[in-house]
Amino acid sequence: MNQTKDGHQHLPKESIIKLAPHMEKVVIVHFQGGRKVQGTLKSFDQNMNLILDDSIEFLRDSDDSYTYNNGLQRQLGIVIARGTLINYILSKDGLETIENPFVQQE
Repeated sequence: MNQTKDGHQHLPKESIIKLAPHMEKVVIVHFQGGRKVQGTLKSFDQNMNLILDDSIEFLRDSDDSYTYNNGLQRQLGIVIARGTLINYILSKDGLETIENPFVQQE
């Protein structure tokens, strides 16, 4: 535990989302505003900031911003994504059920 100047103690900041098993694997990241990017997860921090390599952006339909054009993509290369702008992250390998970290065990 860390102690502040006024003597209060607090736990160090720790993310409840475990991204370590997804390192060096392809993930799909959905951002606020609707952008969707796929890339290899190279690094992350406790604030969910991500570094993706070999990234591509899936382009949206110009007439309907909620629809992605089939097959239209843009090569981005290395992407540094700010965690506060990320809605969710998916593994390219598929989804798996995880334990709810907020449920209290009896």
